[in-house]
Amino acid sequence: MSALLWLAAAIVLAVAEMFGGELVLLMLAGGAFAAAGVDFVWEPPLWVDGLVFAAVSVLLLVAVRPIAKRHMLNRPAVLMNTEALEGQPAVVTETVDGDDGRVKIGGDIWSARSVDPAAVLEPGTHVTVVEIDGATAVVWRA
Repeated sequence: MSALLWLAAAIVLAVAEMFGGELVLLMLAGGAFAAAGVDFVWEPPLWVDGLVFAAVSVLLLVAVRPIAKRHMLNRPAVLMNTEALEGQPAVVTETVDGDDGRVKIGGDIWSARSVDPAAVLEPGTHVTVVEIDGATAVVWRA
């Protein structure tokens, strides 16, 4: 019977972790799952269940939680919006000079200007986006 109580406690702790996100309650849920498993298999006295719960919970908190937190915080950077366009190839659709022009980047037409103010890039020229300045792509001949 106490195995079901440990299982219920583990489920409640795991669900509560969804609202906190600090991984403490999840580690306690792991301890409760371990206690439920021990109680289901061997049916020891209640103090043994408590000892298993405490030992597994502390082990998870000390050994697993720091590693899990590190992995949660060190996600690879995902470039979004205009940051993702830097370094992308483009094709000149209207003559680009140091002031104005148009390029096609990944199917979208952008206003553009050349990095080199003296350069004039004719339509059909393949260029690389160096940066996005407002709504203008700054390009360089590829």
